[in-house]
Amino acid sequence: QVQLVESGGGLVQTGGSLNLSCAASGVTFSIGAMGWYRQAPGKQRELVASTSSGGSKNYADSVKGRFTILRDNVKNTVYLQMNSLKPEDTAVYYCNVIQKWYPKQGYWGQGTQVTVSS
Repeated sequence: QVQLVESGGGLVQTGGSLNLSCAASGVTFSIGAMGWYRQAPGKQRELVASTSSGGSKNYADSVKGRFTILRDNVKNTVYLQMNSLKPEDTAVYYCNVIQKWYPKQGYWGQGTQVTVSS
């Protein structure tokens, strides 16, 4: 059974930094994309950053230049380095992992709260 365990969330002041990590266990398949999403109260879940198995990366415009996504394929872990945090970054952050091959099933972590105070 695949489990994604996130850690690193918390409370930080505007301009501060946080590092999130998400470790996948019970993986018996090749992992394709790994990514981070977030959901603020009253809003839809949105993509923050993703990285493909080939190493390409994609960022939401709102976090470009401030956030960096990294992955460790040996540890099946994805990281999100968040710098220059803003109050609008406040949300629950979820990691997502997708199988590389058919049926390309996706898996979600339980979420970790990030709160940026002004």
